[in-house]
Amino acid sequence: MRKVVVTGHGIVSPSGNDSDTLWKNISTGTSGIKKLDGPAFAESLARIGGKIDDFCPEAYLDAKETKKYDHYIQYAYAAAKQALDMANLGSEGWDAEMAGVYVGSGVGGIETIMRNHEAFLTRGARRVSPFMVPMMISNMASGVIAIKTGFKGANYAPVSACATANTAIGEAFLSIRHGYADVMLAGGSDAGIHPFLFAGFSSMKALSTNNEHPTQASRPFDRDRDGFVMSEGAAVLLLEDLEHAKRRGATILGEVAGYGATCDAGHITSPDFQGGARAMSIAIKQAGVAPREIGYVNAHATGTREGDKSEAKAIRDVFSDCLDSVRVSATKSMTGHLFGAAGGIESIITLQALQHGLLPPTINLDNPDEECGLNHVCNVAVPTDTTLALSNAFGFGGHNASLVFRKYEA
Repeated sequence: MRKVVVTGHGIVSPSGNDSDTLWKNISTGTSGIKKLDGPAFAESLARIGGKIDDFCPEAYLDAKETKKYDHYIQYAYAAAKQALDMANLGSEGWDAEMAGVYVGSGVGGIETIMRNHEAFLTRGARRVSPFMVPMMISNMASGVIAIKTGFKGANYAPVSACATANTAIGEAFLSIRHGYADVMLAGGSDAGIHPFLFAGFSSMKALSTNNEHPTQASRPFDRDRDGFVMSEGAAVLLLEDLEHAKRRGATILGEVAGYGATCDAGHITSPDFQGGARAMSIAIKQAGVAPREIGYVNAHATGTREGDKSEAKAIRDVFSDCLDSVRVSATKSMTGHLFGAAGGIESIITLQALQHGLLPPTINLDNPDEECGLNHVCNVAVPTDTTLALSNAFGFGGHNASLVFRKYEA
């Protein structure tokens, strides 16, 4: 079976709209969370989030397209274009029919849906945009990326809630590994900062309400955590067959070595640690390594009481004999929770950590919850010489997807 490497990646996020800015902020423990001002959020219990205010869609799309595409589509294409540019994948040297796109979304075009629903209720059916359907459906980001890049291979938009991007990356990895593709763009995108979604998650008591201290609100694994912080953005990786990448002289940023996907088959929102543990174990086994060889875990940990505790139990189960040697951090403490894009941004951070030999911290981890009991990277990044890392993503419905990355050494 073929080796699969990463030759490019792109980001739109509250922590930076390119990979270099993202790493600068994450490695220095800088939060991208801010207050959400304005009357739309005035009645919400949570009024903080990772909202993107500095994105310029015209840098990637023409004016007509920016009016037509929902924000989640704009973010996805921008991240994909960055990945292609980083990989220096021009118009030649690759087979379009062996190049595919797996980019999913947790909620799709929620902004488009709500805006057109309001127009329907207040002004009637004729005021609904003819672009509403293609702007809102969850596969359209993947479709637009393929249209604009000419990738004619498999095109798929997985939806596995907050595990979406890891699912996309993992399935793309398998496609290349087994010879069904040479090149794949894979990741996720969501633009869910909307009062309607805030209302739903507030009703669940899932969001942090530390509104007066936005940058301190997301605190995974801390005993004072009170919920997650909603965020938005996109993250896309360019995956490539190793030999294909070598032939065209690409710079290799790291290797995707293993992927594990499972389902709890239990409660729709309460996780079962055994499902997450199995996903990690499958990914590690597929990578052909032992748990003791994994030096870092980028945890899914969102800052909810039960979710963090369950994942910590899963990590302890998998790394039971070597728990002291594996460092764990939760970078959602800085980025917030990007829903369907979460696994993508955390995969990029994990690759960057291996490249730079520096493990990013969990900020706001002032009082680690003793029930979690992990070897945390607290508040400040730490040097590392590890060459193997794992990144988790778990979603409502019991979806679990774990990825193992290896530092590339020619």
